[in-house]
Amino acid sequence: MIIAKIVRPLIRPFVEFFRLSAAGGIVLMISAVLALILANIDWGPARYFPAIWSEHLRLTFFGVDLDESLLHWINDGLMAIFFLIVGLEIKREVTNGELSSMRQAALPLAGAIGGMVVPALLYVLLNRGTPTAGGWGIPMATDIAFALAVLQLLGPRIPLAVKLFLTALAIVDDLGAVMVIAGFYTRELHLNYLYLGLGTWGILLLFNWMGARSLWVYLPLGIVLWYFTLESGVHATLAGVLLAVTIPGNIRYSRPELLTMIEERLALLKAEFNTTEGDPATIGEELEFLSEAISSPAQKLEQRLHGVVAFGIIPLFAFANTSLALDAAVFGELASPLALGIILGLVVGKPLGVGAMAWGAVRLGWASLPKGVLWRHIWGAGMLSGIGFTMSLFITLLALGENSPGEAVAKLAILLASLVAGTAGYLLLRSTPKPIEAEEEDAKAEAATVVQHP
Repeated sequence: MIIAKIVRPLIRPFVEFFRLSAAGGIVLMISAVLALILANIDWGPARYFPAIWSEHLRLTFFGVDLDESLLHWINDGLMAIFFLIVGLEIKREVTNGELSSMRQAALPLAGAIGGMVVPALLYVLLNRGTPTAGGWGIPMATDIAFALAVLQLLGPRIPLAVKLFLTALAIVDDLGAVMVIAGFYTRELHLNYLYLGLGTWGILLLFNWMGARSLWVYLPLGIVLWYFTLESGVHATLAGVLLAVTIPGNIRYSRPELLTMIEERLALLKAEFNTTEGDPATIGEELEFLSEAISSPAQKLEQRLHGVVAFGIIPLFAFANTSLALDAAVFGELASPLALGIILGLVVGKPLGVGAMAWGAVRLGWASLPKGVLWRHIWGAGMLSGIGFTMSLFITLLALGENSPGEAVAKLAILLASLVAGTAGYLLLRSTPKPIEAEEEDAKAEAATVVQHP
């Protein structure tokens, strides 16, 4: 009973994260389907739908004048918040999560590297010497929300270790995508703004070093960093990742201090529960105090923004960027090197790269399969990593340019490839028997629940 009370709070963040990510993936799918429907209805107000995103919105503050289309505000502005979440997730996994030790990180790291390199190579082989050769970054990405949504559909037949593997793999994938965007899809640099941006980032790092913990110290300067990054020519969304690096990820207290504090507060709570006149408000205040004490500024910000990003920003991005008019000409281009490079990269290259590199890491003794995980789980997770969607769409805009001849073809290829990869991964994992070890763990958990609640 005591062990259950200790373990349950440790597992709950993962459970809530997977539930939120899965629900966000469903909302994301609905947004994309709705956008496709509206873009292909030539009736009533719907006929004006794709043109909405070209309308301009002008903002002026402190003498700074920004006049951008709605699509640009979404892709360059709101998506910076998405990249802030990506940065916070990377930081969390590297400091305290699945990537915090080399032994833990070896398997998802190897899988992620293979899942980026093999799709890029397939794309380059098919597009070498063509105008679309620069789009090799498109099939490298993984959409974690969609992938976890598929895993959620499979329910308890999938061990938690598989979900952790896929999450860690997708986070390394996101880090790779950030590096690709910064290093290869920056076309023109304005050095004055770049230096101002680096200076602002340096101030944020200094605040972190000085021990500043209030988010109100970091977020306003984060907006300034975003503006300088936007004007520098480096894609503005990378400001979100740079800001995430500077936000403190450690708690205020040392472990002995924290344990002493928890013991004192628990004693106070126990006293409140044992009195007939215990004040519920006091109990709530004590629990809130403990929650604040054990959460870092980075954790607090991630928790506050995760729902906004999962249910607001990402679905809006999908809604705006999949408003694709489908016609015979677009479908006729699915045999082009551009479309084939994306489809084969995501559907074939992703699982091949993930599975082969993970197998190699285990064979060489660099990594080991987690308890209860079969190789069919790894290959199935590799197939699900072929759901590129959000990040693939984003890189498409950078690699090919908005309103370019290949944009519509690339978007359609991404949608089809993600659908095929998601379906194939679901079917493979659904046909995979639950490992004996996982069944034993579930039986123990169920027995513990019966003992606690006879």
